Amino acid sequence: MIRNSLSQAVGKATCAGGTMTPIRHHQSSLMKNPLIRRRLVQSFSTASSASTLANEVADGETTSDAVSRKILSGLAVVVAAVGATTFYGNNTTVCEQAANDDDETNDETATTATRKVPKTTMEYLNFEVWTPAIVAREDLTELVDEHDDEMEGYPVYTSKQVAENDGTDGKPIWMSYGGVVYDVTNFISNHPGGTEKIMMAAGSSIEPFWHTYRQHFASDLPIRLMEHMVIGRLVEKDQVLVDAQMEAIYETSDDPFDHEPVRHKALRVHSEHSMNAETPAHLLTNHYLTPNSLFYIRHHHPVPFLTTEQVQNFALEIDLSSFAPGEEELFGKEKQKYIKKYTLEDLKTKFPQTHVVATLQCSGNRRADFNQFQRTSGTGWGQGAISNAKWTGVRLSDLFKDAGLDDPMQAEKEHGVRHVRMHALDDMSASVGIEKVMNPYGDCIIAYEMNDQLLPRDHGYPLRVIIPGYAGIRNVKWVNRIELSKEEAEGPWQRGLNYKILPPSITDANEVDIEAMPSVMEPSLFSGITNLRLEDESEGSTAGEYQPGDKVTMTVSGWAWAGGGRNIVRVDVTGDNGLTWTSAELKEGKGQRFGKAWAWTFWEAQVPAVVLKDGTVDLASKAIDNAFNVQPESSDHVWNVRGLGNNSWFRRSLKLPTFV
Repeated sequence: MIRNSLSQAVGKATCAGGTMTPIRHHQSSLMKNPLIRRRLVQSFSTASSASTLANEVADGETTSDAVSRKILSGLAVVVAAVGATTFYGNNTTVCEQAANDDDETNDETATTATRKVPKTTMEYLNFEVWTPAIVAREDLTELVDEHDDEMEGYPVYTSKQVAENDGTDGKPIWMSYGGVVYDVTNFISNHPGGTEKIMMAAGSSIEPFWHTYRQHFASDLPIRLMEHMVIGRLVEKDQVLVDAQMEAIYETSDDPFDHEPVRHKALRVHSEHSMNAETPAHLLTNHYLTPNSLFYIRHHHPVPFLTTEQVQNFALEIDLSSFAPGEEELFGKEKQKYIKKYTLEDLKTKFPQTHVVATLQCSGNRRADFNQFQRTSGTGWGQGAISNAKWTGVRLSDLFKDAGLDDPMQAEKEHGVRHVRMHALDDMSASVGIEKVMNPYGDCIIAYEMNDQLLPRDHGYPLRVIIPGYAGIRNVKWVNRIELSKEEAEGPWQRGLNYKILPPSITDANEVDIEAMPSVMEPSLFSGITNLRLEDESEGSTAGEYQPGDKVTMTVSGWAWAGGGRNIVRVDVTGDNGLTWTSAELKEGKGQRFGKAWAWTFWEAQVPAVVLKDGTVDLASKAIDNAFNVQPESSDHVWNVRGLGNNSWFRRSLKLPTFV
């Protein structure tokens, strides 16, 4: 049976690539179609690997052997099978759960494939319509036969009818995927990638777009959201045309992910395409400056690949056209008068070189802890989406002055210039206020080196903006154009839902004015525990044996960081859920200049901890910054639908080795 053979492969290598892909269901008559068989074992790594794998299965090789061989040979194969997208415990996917499990090994070469995958649990929703996300124990063909009649009750639409509903002139917004038609009108504002991106697929099939934006396959959430938007089926002949289009893409088009860099095997991968990987907890504080290969990775698109010629011809544009006289926007030659270009050689030879040690953190760090309270949208990060590095480059303020911006306050007063917008080779855009960039103490730079090495491709080569003390997303990688503007950057990363924190009670973005809400800029205050060690014997028990209520001494260490350059002045640690606290000794990073503490601070403490009924000790940390902000106890009151900014107490447990 197809389902049974696939389950064997999933058991061997489900999390090898850190991603899962939901399968497309169709009418049972199509199960004999080779396109359906290809969907079962479809690889999104390369077109050739997808074709080869499908052919091998059709020629008689077992699906389990084919999938296992492909995954274990190092290809990023997405296992597309009913049951692959499952729920574990608190509704995080199996791979997300495995990625968040504490890894007590100190082997830096440990891979995601070697982590133990928890036993999956299946969960049925109230079944109203047959959709791609149905999680089933049955064989795929049995599932198809069982629900064929229910799907038959839905209207059948043609691609032309879908195309007519593209949101223009007040029409609804329809899309199709895998032979199912969806009305996504009310979801547009809630799309985590922003309205602009999702509207690219209005009135059409979304398969080609998901082929590029493969983060949709990193968890089951997109499909589960779509379950509630089903309005009908796509006529079979039109879906066959969509399949043919996808076959042509797989077989003739260059895969945008063909030129991805090689990554360290120890990184905890949440999604391969686009790459999202965190530094493992047990390695996070091994070095004050995170090694480049272990620095967390947060991508929205494929990593830009530049040829030698493109690198030689690369130039950074500084655009001051909004600073020009008059009210009208400039174009063409008139605009070029206000644009100055700088080659890599210019940046390295014509300007003073400067260094800044700065910590970067993804705004979704510790999102997995939010998911224990209520599920959010986005990558289920543990605590490892944070890293620290020494960045070398040119001050942004020096570049702007050289380009002709003498007085930023005058530019704002006379021309309304308030924002610095940064644009990247991967079409990502973000902005920050001009007051941060032009502040001589703000340390904003264009970086071309990271930890005294050439900037790695994963971290922005050839150039990256570093905005110390700001959210990771504002530190734009692969930057090629920077401009002054009266308005903040356009796009989902600045104006959309992506980086905006909604109130805990709001789960529908249609209830608020998203554009009127500020994006995450200066993050709050955070800490994490990376190492726990039992220091001595318990009080009142036989040596090496522990009973509930015993007290033990634990050596605890970790990190703390605050946005905006705020210094960490104290870290408190508790082993009895806050009844008593021990102030940690601040270590590396404690001597940073007041108001310019761009980097994290390491800490260590010996803490009395109470042994619980299950033989564990629970530790929690909370940091205090120089504004005397303090981390809140619980994430309940800071929960938000995008899972941003979780700064609640960091908690970690340890099972004692001998327990009576």
